[in-house]
Amino acid sequence: MKADVLAALNAGLAKAEPCALITDTATGVQALVVGRRTIGDANLIQTHLTEIQRLLAADQSRPIEGTTLYVRVYGPPPRMVVVGAVHIAQALVPMARLAGFDVTVIDPRAAFVRSGNFEGVTAIDAWPDEAMAQIALTPRTAVVTLTHDPKLDDPALAAALRSSAFYIGALGSRKTHAKRLQRLKGDGFGDDQLARIHGPVGLNINAVSPAEIAVSIMAQIIQTLRADAKADAPKDAEA
Repeated sequence: MKADVLAALNAGLAKAEPCALITDTATGVQALVVGRRTIGDANLIQTHLTEIQRLLAADQSRPIEGTTLYVRVYGPPPRMVVVGAVHIAQALVPMARLAGFDVTVIDPRAAFVRSGNFEGVTAIDAWPDEAMAQIALTPRTAVVTLTHDPKLDDPALAAALRSSAFYIGALGSRKTHAKRLQRLKGDGFGDDQLARIHGPVGLNINAVSPAEIAVSIMAQIIQTLRADAKADAPKDAEA
């Protein structure tokens, strides 16, 4: 690996930026794609770059079909932002950490945050609109609101809808969710934007307890995160 490619890779990893190392397996020539920048000597045309961007978004390493190019993706861990330090959060947070997510919990009620025993995660005891402004919501971020309180959930959902977060979920019944959508429409969000919200949150597994609801949420987030990669995976990768 040439010095400029190695330096760019190390810099990208230090900043938690998604990077793709491309190796021409026929010649050994390499290049690195970081964001929209390309460093190195590999001859990449637009179709290659489009596929590399898709693999970066899917956090998937594999050859580019019909070429001698292999793409090795170095992606930061996915992030989960949980709004509401409630009982479901106390079950969801450790599940998310076990699945490899970096987790941030937001709740202005400092007592809830302290009593939730959220070890090993970032906890912000601030109002969601203030807290969300401190967080980079990327295509590797899931946002889950759990409070049932519009003063807390709605600002967080609005921030998520303005972002590229891959998953947005909100706890509440269908009736509660319908009222939530009407409020967000009043804030200027359209139907296509609001369709991004999973509400009621989680897969329908007839969950009852906080832990079961947390399982349903975690499963739906993983399903959404891996959906594109699964749809585009080569046949031998699905076996």
